[in-house]
Amino acid sequence: MKYLYLVLTMMGASVPLMVLLPWLAEHGLDVMVFYQGAISHPVSLFAWLDVIVAALALVVFIVVDGNKHQVVGRWYAVVGTLCVGVSFGLPLYLYLKERSR
Repeated sequence: MKYLYLVLTMMGASVPLMVLLPWLAEHGLDVMVFYQGAISHPVSLFAWLDVIVAALALVVFIVVDGNKHQVVGRWYAVVGTLCVGVSFGLPLYLYLKERSR
């Protein structure tokens, strides 16, 4: 399973970045344009709020479960979740947990 989690971690980083990098090339680091796009439609706002709640739940899970099972490198998964997203942080944590066994 750990190799599957590692592949999913790489996908979780690369797939969202394939969408973000062209946007950054066009708009730069314009946070207001990013924010306006994120809340421009109720469906996109729904998706963002869902992801934010999922990320918060994942960070709590990583901290609690990581301490309980002494997962080495668990903080990389927290940082990855906050910097890239749940699609990166969750499989990274699962990989780290499998590797720690």
